[in-house]
Amino acid sequence: MELQTLGDRNLRKLAFSHVIHSIKRMNQKNKNEPKNRALQNIMFSILQAEDETRARRALTTLCELHRRKVWFDERTANAICKACFHSSSRIMIAALSFLLDYEKIEDDDDSDASSDEDDLTTHNPQVILSKEAVYKAQHKGTTSSKKKKKAKLQRAMRSMKKQQRLSSEKSSLTYYSPLNHLIDPQGFAEKLFSRLQTCNERFEVKMMILKVIARIIGLHRLILLNFYPFLQKYVQPHQRDITNLLAAAVQACHDMVPPDAVEPLFKQIVNQFVHDRSRTEAIAVGLNVVREICLRMPLLMTDDLLQDLVLYKKSHEKAVSAAARSLITLFREVCPSLLVKKDRGRPTDPKARPRAFGEVSVASNVPGVELLQDGDGNESASDGSDDDNDNKENIDTDGDEENQFSGDAIGSEDDDSGDDNAIDEDNDTNNSIEDDSGVSEDDLDGDDDEEEELEAEDVDELEEGCDSKNSESDAGDGSPVTKESMAKKRKFSDFDGQLIAADTSLRALKRLAEAKIGFVSSDSSDGILSNEDFQRIKELKAKKEAKIALAQQGFKVPSSDQLSIKRVDPVKLEAHVRQKLSKEERLALIRAGREDRGKYMARAAIKQKKTGGLSNRQKEHKKAMPLAAKRAKVAKTRQEKKKKQQRAGKQFRGRKAWK
Repeated sequence: MELQTLGDRNLRKLAFSHVIHSIKRMNQKNKNEPKNRALQNIMFSILQAEDETRARRALTTLCELHRRKVWFDERTANAICKACFHSSSRIMIAALSFLLDYEKIEDDDDSDASSDEDDLTTHNPQVILSKEAVYKAQHKGTTSSKKKKKAKLQRAMRSMKKQQRLSSEKSSLTYYSPLNHLIDPQGFAEKLFSRLQTCNERFEVKMMILKVIARIIGLHRLILLNFYPFLQKYVQPHQRDITNLLAAAVQACHDMVPPDAVEPLFKQIVNQFVHDRSRTEAIAVGLNVVREICLRMPLLMTDDLLQDLVLYKKSHEKAVSAAARSLITLFREVCPSLLVKKDRGRPTDPKARPRAFGEVSVASNVPGVELLQDGDGNESASDGSDDDNDNKENIDTDGDEENQFSGDAIGSEDDDSGDDNAIDEDNDTNNSIEDDSGVSEDDLDGDDDEEEELEAEDVDELEEGCDSKNSESDAGDGSPVTKESMAKKRKFSDFDGQLIAADTSLRALKRLAEAKIGFVSSDSSDGILSNEDFQRIKELKAKKEAKIALAQQGFKVPSSDQLSIKRVDPVKLEAHVRQKLSKEERLALIRAGREDRGKYMARAAIKQKKTGGLSNRQKEHKKAMPLAAKRAKVAKTRQEKKKKQQRAGKQFRGRKAWK
């Protein structure tokens, strides 16, 4: 390490290669941890020293060993990351560029793997398509429609294989970045952000720091609320490297950040980029950024704003219309209710909505067990049981009870008896539930008696009110009560009666829910799944994924973990945008277009050089016309000639002043 600081270039290269190869040879067969730790301590002490030349050589050595996966551990990764706080700006820039270049290297590897996905035979993803879809693609429709259906099936299969491959890779954790191994990512991001705010470096260095901070926030899902107002100062269409800055803003958004903190930045992007007087490339970039942010934080979007942005789908520029349509495609899956009805299409889940801030879905059962229950329910749907019929009767009687309490029907003796029967049946079911669950009747008798007394009082009050109203109407009019008169009276019914009716209907619903819960729990099995059940769940999942993939045409909203790992490429934010060409490039295009074209000639010269048949006009002159048509044409030309001669000497028709 001392020899690498000398002035001779060849000596420096020789010493550097000696250090790298000796450490690599030492760890070739197995890791020698004691020696590695001692050497790492030497390197780390040199790196943290104030001497810039020695620290720079130590950083270069550590980066090379880490890239070659010789020292591929957390200590080395943290030492390289801590070099971002070195007092020398050169060492800080070297550490930042290594971290950012490592992201690019990983992305290149991922793209190569995805391009060769069909050649990989390490595992066979399970894809199950419905027989109906395959039959339609091969036997139904015209040749062109069958071709389209087959292409759609191939797209769905490719997307499903890709999703299954990504999930398996995620379980094996193939993704790696030195930023993954930060011991204190929150403290590291805050310290680096404070350095960004106070540093006087050039713009490129500030952009590098900003990218690293955004990557750490997205990767570890940190909350750094001051970062978004800092970005807001630079969000202008004319800003230098604006796509890189917007990509960093997208990378720093995730579902753990409060939407109120990102909303000013989001509005700034929309107001500065997406408006009618903005350039087409700025509108396209703005819409793409809005889509990427809403993919991570859908709660930022409102229905009015979305409907305004969606109108850009009618733009004549391909980049703008494609960006607007991608926004529509996203919200068809995330929240279709925000779209206008004609833009919703046929969503897979019309009631889908984004999760509220802080909402977490906690698994309370084996994943996919509801598919198994649905499948068993469909198979045994035809098998009717007495318990099901009893429950249906309870539902019907309770529905009649609610209708009576809400005023839709007039209480009568038959209805009263029906309600009493329903209450008795509900009590019976409750008693049976208590017996099955092992709870004695004496423990719950007091509560049930109090509830029955309250319900009986409520029903009696309602019946007295209805009878008194009926008697008043009969006495006053002397005519039977019609539906129209009852509808009018129902509007002016007393408020207390409505409250009592609502309360009693809620009690009936509560009893019904308890009965259904007891029924399900009594009929459920022991809850232990066999290997056949797990295999069945796997098959049902594959069928469901195939159905969703066919309906979604290959689009699937990634999870928050996948989004945090994924790096946002600034080039994709400029998709379909035609860049302005320089004068030399335009001239080159013009000359390339002239190569296949001959020398310019006038139309008359081209006609004279023409070889071949006659033109259509020449053929018309030689066409044999009927005798009547010839005579009509001769008479017409004669009349036109006579009119022309009459107009020839009478151009001035006014009175001459000098006569």
